[in-house]
Amino acid sequence: MKKKFLFIEREGPIIRENTTQVIFYPGVFSFLYRIFSELDYELVIGTNQEGLGPENFWPIQEYIMKTFEGEGIYFSSVHIYRTLAKENASTRKSCTDMLLTNYDISNSFFIGDIITYVLLAKNLGCKAIWMNKENCHPSQELNPLISFETVFWKQIYEYLKFGLRCYTNRRITNETDIKIYLQLYGTGKTNIHTGLGFLNHMLEQIGCHGKFDLTIKVRGDLHIDEHHTIEDIGLALGATFTKALGDKKGIVRSGYSILPMDDSLAKVAMDLGGRSHLVWKVNFVREKIGDVPTEMFSHFFKSFSNTAHCNIHIQAEGKNEHHKIEAIFKAFARTLQMIIRRNINSDELPTTKGML
Repeated sequence: MKKKFLFIEREGPIIRENTTQVIFYPGVFSFLYRIFSELDYELVIGTNQEGLGPENFWPIQEYIMKTFEGEGIYFSSVHIYRTLAKENASTRKSCTDMLLTNYDISNSFFIGDIITYVLLAKNLGCKAIWMNKENCHPSQELNPLISFETVFWKQIYEYLKFGLRCYTNRRITNETDIKIYLQLYGTGKTNIHTGLGFLNHMLEQIGCHGKFDLTIKVRGDLHIDEHHTIEDIGLALGATFTKALGDKKGIVRSGYSILPMDDSLAKVAMDLGGRSHLVWKVNFVREKIGDVPTEMFSHFFKSFSNTAHCNIHIQAEGKNEHHKIEAIFKAFARTLQMIIRRNINSDELPTTKGML
């Protein structure tokens, strides 16, 4: 069976660019060791040294390799790009001849901090992990090739061990048509269109404060009223969350958040124990906030709990109704973020029953 590889650019992900001393990237030793010892990847290192680079290249390279070996980390091969750009050689980074062919390329990854590695992934048909330290924006052509984007080795290890944890869901009834994309390891990017402006604003809080990438597109029977749209979004979002989360091994499972917003204070506690239940201790004076009936907020969270199979306890107090419900959604997002966090040292289900 062919092995998977992690091809890692030396400058950037492994060492910082510096002409006078070697500075290793934070976390590279501890988490690259975990990847090397726990996961089924061979490690390959690459470095761009046009014309072979500075005179002290070899002493520095030997020091880097011996340091990793001292930490129990071994690279299967080293690729040095010696050619100049004007030579247009097939062994340069964006080409493919520099790599060995005895790998499972489609399930392998390149890790780099420049867009050239995404281009190499495109040419080879493998995946790219982009350490986007400059917060750049890739072209539309290259963006789909980036499997994961981060600046932390810990998150790379978690991604390679647990997967991306994302899911695309569509729920169609005679009353609503709902499309949801959810990525639990996200950056808080949202694209929400429900037909209800205030509901859009609340769902954006879930993505932003939970650091989930969340897209929701809805066509609902708003010509009748808001009920079916809000209820079905809660049902669809809970189901999407469950699918994205997966087997629940190693997760925290339960937690809470207390969040103030000016005059208002919200408390949210949750347990992903497999049982659906909502306790709602919130009173509203107004019939509507924006274009959303206040009676539908509890219904939204009950619908979510039904399909996410979780307990949710929500309390809030305050004078301003907008602040009160927004604090609830923010606390809900923070609690979700807390309880899905995985313990990287354990693959055990957090239960004595043996199942969740």
